[in-house]
Amino acid sequence: MSSPEQWAHPEPGDATAATAAKPTPEQVIAGLRATTEGGADLTQLLTPEGERIASPIFDPYVADVDAEALRELYRDMVLVRRADREANAMQRQGQLGIWVPLLGQEAAQIGSGRALRPTDMAFPSYREHGVGYARGVDFRELLGIFRCSDQGGWDFKEHGFHPYTIVIGNQVLNACGYAMGQKFEGKVGNTDGQGNPSETDEATIVYFGDGATSQGDVHEGFVWAAVYDAPLVFFCQNNQWAISEPTERQSRLPLYQRARGYGFPGIRVDGNDVLGCLAVTRWALEVCRNGNGPVLIEAFTYRMDAHTTTDDPTRYRLSDELEAWKLKDPIERVRVHLTRNGGADAAFFAEVDAASDAFAAELRDYCFNMPDPTPERIFANVYAEPSPVLDAQRDEFLAYLEGFDGAEEAGSEAPGVVKAGER
Repeated sequence: MSSPEQWAHPEPGDATAATAAKPTPEQVIAGLRATTEGGADLTQLLTPEGERIASPIFDPYVADVDAEALRELYRDMVLVRRADREANAMQRQGQLGIWVPLLGQEAAQIGSGRALRPTDMAFPSYREHGVGYARGVDFRELLGIFRCSDQGGWDFKEHGFHPYTIVIGNQVLNACGYAMGQKFEGKVGNTDGQGNPSETDEATIVYFGDGATSQGDVHEGFVWAAVYDAPLVFFCQNNQWAISEPTERQSRLPLYQRARGYGFPGIRVDGNDVLGCLAVTRWALEVCRNGNGPVLIEAFTYRMDAHTTTDDPTRYRLSDELEAWKLKDPIERVRVHLTRNGGADAAFFAEVDAASDAFAAELRDYCFNMPDPTPERIFANVYAEPSPVLDAQRDEFLAYLEGFDGAEEAGSEAPGVVKAGER
């Protein structure tokens, strides 16, 4: 069988490319396989067995990651996974309306999230809890969204982490506009006077799944970012399943190769390799900050749990597939690497486990005691400035509620009330 590179870019005399109107059956099969396997183009610095692979291109981007830094990346992933599992359990207990698990995608999110500068901006979908954690967002503030008691209370600009986006792919357009603004304001392509990249330059990263690549919003973002050289990193977490549809039913080409059609580079990285994700994202952000963006990263990973807590993955995928991916666990490979190379001992791992349990207990206590929002909260943060029309609607709504028993508890003077136009 031909390789993905051969069927995408055949040598003179070979059969027509798979991108032609009528590819050969062999080319179609090779293309489908390349969307479900890592392939020869997979960038990997840490194998599932915990072995470090040298990379002349990407090693410089993780030259600062010593044993201590790797231990911190391990800690990040363990705490995020523990928080994710606790939130999943709380949803089952009726404490959250829904939860979107990230199990198995910790390396892609922590690796890419830790690659960002404080001045960069990240646009998530609805699964990037690990990125939010890496950006300094209090995990408790994430829970409020899924308990339906908050709209996202963190300071978006301070943390460089935009609100969650539920509409599939819509955040790509928002991110593209933001990145274009960075370009127009001259925040890319600068130097420090000695020819070195400026430390004040900025870039944007936007997260989406493999299913979102079938949405028009994503392709519109590709077009605009390419035309304007926007400093935008498109970070696709290919977790193999767009709810119940596998990736091979969405694309004939590996997803990262789609970037070629828009005129910018694409790269596939092992999404379960935190070092690889860190290095590749740092590289892509550097390209963007230097004014040569955009870049598409396909983080090749796997969703180990359901799409959301309303989904039953046993109805559309085999348990053998899940078991195979468990052998590629992103946390375990770092643990093995640290153990084999003397980077951590049993006491360290026990301490991290204890810290993760304490973290989960803190989240549980907060969630169980989270105050319910007052009725007029739905009118808050609709506009940046006060609106007489909105104020009138609020007053009418509160007057209506006063006609019911217990109305005195729902009045506008209740503690914790947020006025329209306030945060």
